[in-house]
Amino acid sequence: MIELELLIKKRMSGTEILIPEVLDMNKKADQKRIKKLFAQKKIHHISDDYEEHLKELFSVQNPHLIFSENYSTSLEQFLNKLRHRKPFFLQGKWIYFSWLSSLVHLLSDHEFQMVRTARNKNLINASEQKKFYSSVIGIGGLSVGNSVALAIVLQGGSRVIRIADLDRLALSNMNRIRTGVQNLGLLKTEMTARQIYEINPYARVEVFPLGLTEKNIEKFFKGPPKLDIMIDELDNLAIKYLVRKQAKKNRVPVLMGADDGDNAVVDIERYDLNPKTKFFHGRMGNVSYEFLKSLDKRGIGKMITKHIGPENVTERMQSSLLQIGKTIVSWPQLGGAAMLNGSAVALSARMVATKTNFTRNRALISLDEKLVPNYNTSPSKKKRKKIANSFRKIFGL
Repeated sequence: MIELELLIKKRMSGTEILIPEVLDMNKKADQKRIKKLFAQKKIHHISDDYEEHLKELFSVQNPHLIFSENYSTSLEQFLNKLRHRKPFFLQGKWIYFSWLSSLVHLLSDHEFQMVRTARNKNLINASEQKKFYSSVIGIGGLSVGNSVALAIVLQGGSRVIRIADLDRLALSNMNRIRTGVQNLGLLKTEMTARQIYEINPYARVEVFPLGLTEKNIEKFFKGPPKLDIMIDELDNLAIKYLVRKQAKKNRVPVLMGADDGDNAVVDIERYDLNPKTKFFHGRMGNVSYEFLKSLDKRGIGKMITKHIGPENVTERMQSSLLQIGKTIVSWPQLGGAAMLNGSAVALSARMVATKTNFTRNRALISLDEKLVPNYNTSPSKKKRKKIANSFRKIFGL
């Protein structure tokens, strides 16, 4: 039993390669690499659906033929032409995912992106897609930030994405982070990077596994390449302040999504358009890094409530906050709200990247308002106002 325990611990201590290997069967060195992986028994699964990818590519490149009687003939001519050039086995790229022990045959980068984002058209047009994919996006905090990252990448955004978090995935995170139990104990940066690469193996993910600090935050913004958009999903208020300090200095917009029960509060700070924008839009008052760094847990709760606005905090969230340290451990969060925030912030990032006009302050996205009966009746509004006023008094706001 002890021997088995030691074997498990030894296996856990191994470091995984974070980046997938992009291999070309036309290169002898890459052929040799794949043979070595087989010899070492590091490939347990192979996915080769390449011919189906080519069929989709043909459709995407020739939409005018889809309903034509000649479609099947034209498709077969296309495939035969490619077959005569070289075997499909030698075409495209082979991607090795070390953490999955998997080898996957895919189209080359440009064609892969073309097919992968084909169903975006024209909800996202070609020009917008290019701008979105070319934008360099940084995400600090990978709880809600994980949902944001995946929503961005799913939509074909941000080939270069920079992520920062110092925590490891805990069991209590799994009510709101879309992942599996096999990733428990893994750094959130590594977990999120793997998820991004599994969607787009041609992406470039830069990880900051120590989170954002006074020492590394400038590098996070400046790169190279320099950030185009900063997404703040950090818990640390003092670091949030430093984020805005760098954003102002480098003229980078800051987007932030906060979950509130089943709802979302999205804040937009356009330091790119107006570097004189007040930090947090002034909702916290005249705060400093030193002041925010010195706050205790109650002080942090007070400032967060002040920023979100007591009138925007749901009744159940208010009652839950008052029970922290009594009957519950920490700030309550829901997976649905994390995904809602992820979707909303990803859309905001796309609108910034494509220079689409949208709000420069705050958007409240309330599922309660849309789904709860009588939400906007006078009695319901009065009740919420009374509860919010009571909540203000408790925090001295």
